Formats: sequence, structure tokens, C-alpha cells
Amino acid sequence: MRNVIVFTLIIICTVSCNKKDTTNAPLRLMSITISPSSDTLYIGEMLQFTCMSTYSDNTTQNVDSSVTWGTSPGASGSISANGLFTAHDSIAGMETITAAYQGQTDQAAVTVSTNITDIDGNTYRTVKIGNQWWMAENLKVTHYRNGDAIPNVTDATEWSNLTTGAYCNYDNDEGHVDTYGRLYDWYSVNDSRNIAPEGWHVPTDEEWKELEMYLGMSQSEADDIGKRGIDEGGKLKEAVTDHWMSPNAGATNESGFSALPGGFRHYYGYFVVMGYNAIFWSSTEYGGNLVWCRSLRSYFSGVNRDHYPKLFGFSVRLVRDY
Repeated sequence: MRNVIVFTLIIICTVSCNKKDTTNAPLRLMSITISPSSDTLYIGEMLQFTCMSTYSDNTTQNVDSSVTWGTSPGASGSISANGLFTAHDSIAGMETITAAYQGQTDQAAVTVSTNITDIDGNTYRTVKIGNQWWMAENLKVTHYRNGDAIPNVTDATEWSNLTTGAYCNYDNDEGHVDTYGRLYDWYSVNDSRNIAPEGWHVPTDEEWKELEMYLGMSQSEADDIGKRGIDEGGKLKEAVTDHWMSPNAGATNESGFSALPGGFRHYYGYFVVMGYNAIFWSSTEYGGNLVWCRSLRSYFSGVNRDHYPKLFGFSVRLVRDY
């Protein structure tokens, strides 16, 4: 019995002596991390950054209230003491966000942009109108977002029999593209492969209405069909007659939308009214073979809302995703 007791005491002593007491071990700050690490904003937008600390025991803690925030080079935006970055109203560029906490630092990147680039590498100016960001140039892309080619259909008979996506240049002349963009049938606009770059889309009928009401239309006017409004179209049209034929009624381009009269292709395949009309697709079907569209005209300062067959070739403007 005595021997058993002694053996038990030895085991207890061994376990006790080998156990390391870490209860009061000091924690060391290993790193801090800013989230998000990168993002793209448009002028006038804000983004909240947060900072997490990681300690030697692998625990993490939000330390936003104790962080010293900064920006570099400081040209395209500013950041507040609580990590809220604001993109400036007039200057675009790259910004580096910095955070400092107890000797540790981390960085994040913000691009403040006024442009978008399509899959072909075409870059477009954009403009914020109300709460919407719009492309301020007509689309020129020849590939869907996934890289698949959009067919360029030049033959009139082939165009009039399309049931899939296609584009063309006015009068099949590449020389018009830089100024007026390309013309697209609605099948390309509606294709699931997406005609728009990531983060953008062809506007719905309701998004066109939102634009028009911001520029002055009432809800009842926006919901109407045909010629509507007083000067909302003038606020959208480029305010010179270099491209628009006289009289370019009411044109002020107050919105910065810079609409140009790219004309259109009829579903029979012929081209008409360059210089007189700018016609844009929406993504909203009216019913049957018809789709809601918007047109701006040289002799009218309002905006025409009507439905047209899917085989017409119209210009495309994009609006940014919410």
C-alpha cells in the first residue's frame, strides 16, 4: 500500500513541474490589416475603411477608434479620423490609404475614377446625374463581357432576318465609330453574356425615367408615351452644332450627358437620320417584338419615349449598377 502512494505522488509532481503557466503571458501586436484592401470609387462617393489588429495569441480586435488614418498622395480624396474616405468632386486618380497603430502600419489602394473601360480597351467618360452614374459617350464594344465576339452584320438582308445579337457601324463606315459609337440590335443588348463591362448595364425604362425626372419631368410626364417634357432633352444634348444639325433645339448639355445624333439602322437594313436623331435602347420589353427606347431630336428640346422593334440598330448608353 505504501509503494502505491509514493508512485502516485511522483506522477503528480512530474505533471505539475512540466506544466508551463501562460496565464499572465504578455500579448504582442503582430499586425494590423485594413479592409477593404482595394476598391474603385466614382467622384463624390464615400467608402468606410476598418482596421483589425492581430495579436500573438491569434486573436483579433477592431481598433478603428485608435488608428491614425492618412492618405497619399492626397489628390483624389480625403479620409476622416474614423476611416471614412471621400472621393473629391473634381480630381480623379489613385489614392493610398494608410493606417498606423502601436508601431504597426498597413496600406490599402483606392482608385477614384471618372472613366470605364470595355473588354476591347475602349475608355469612356462618365458623369454623375442625380444619384446615377451614366456613360457620357456611345458604346463602341465589339465583344461581350466574356470575350465572345458580337457579329458585325453589314448586309441589309441579313440584318433584317436576325434573331441573335449583332452590331454595325452607321453606313458600315468605321470612320463614324470614334464620334458616334456603334449601333446594336436589341438581341445584343439582352444577351446573357453582357454587352456592358462589369459593374455597368443597359438602363431599364425606369432608370431612364429617373434620369428624366431628375432633369425636371414630373412622374406623369415620365410615364407618358411620345414627346414629353420641355427642356430635359436639351439638358442631355451636346450643346453645339458640330454634330447636331440646326436648330439643335434647347441644347445646353447641362447634365454632362453629351448626347450625339448617331442615327439608327432600320430593321430593313438601311441607315437614316445621323445628325438629327439620337436613339438609345432600354433593357425593358414593351411586349411582343417591341422594346422601350428614348430618342432625342434636333428640332425638339424634350425627350421622346416610345417602343420600337428589336431589329432596329440603336445607340447604347450604360448606367452603373447600384
